[in-house]
Amino acid sequence: MEKSITAIWKGWDGDSTEYLTLREHGGIIFAESVIISESGGRQFAARYRIECDSGWRVRSVSVSLFGEPRGIRLSSDGRGEWTDGSIQLHNLKGAIDVDIFPTPFTNTIPIRRLNLGAGQSADITAAYITFPEMSVTADPQRYTCIEPLETYRFESLDSDFTCDIEVDKDGLVVSYPGLFRRVI
Repeated sequence: MEKSITAIWKGWDGDSTEYLTLREHGGIIFAESVIISESGGRQFAARYRIECDSGWRVRSVSVSLFGEPRGIRLSSDGRGEWTDGSIQLHNLKGAIDVDIFPTPFTNTIPIRRLNLGAGQSADITAAYITFPEMSVTADPQRYTCIEPLETYRFESLDSDFTCDIEVDKDGLVVSYPGLFRRVI
């Protein structure tokens, strides 16, 4: 099956814009995006590309900042083992998903992969990448399905952050109160 979706998100307070193209082709899911944002008084433009297998397990992710030579390129076996080139990243062991800040798209990955029913929840570990710092850490999270492909509760397990996220029939975020809203 071949499918293509375009989404545009704005930051809740107008400090960011993201343009994403999501394609499914030949059992592979590709997400490519550009983000223009401001964080901590610093303006930046960034891009990322994520490739998932048909089960929404992340297989590769690359991120970069416009105008800066550094970037991150990670590969995963889809079972929690990550590498940066030929270097094994032991600090990400067990992470199946990726979470990039600032984008709401990466919430779609565990929502689609987990396929939770109403009232079900799952704890995950995500490879957490932040812009503009370009840091990568393991981040424990919980997703709870309030209403399948409608509302999910996201909880950070190493802080007190919790938010109910509204999604569309494709699992793409429509509203992430306080952070993002989809405009297209």
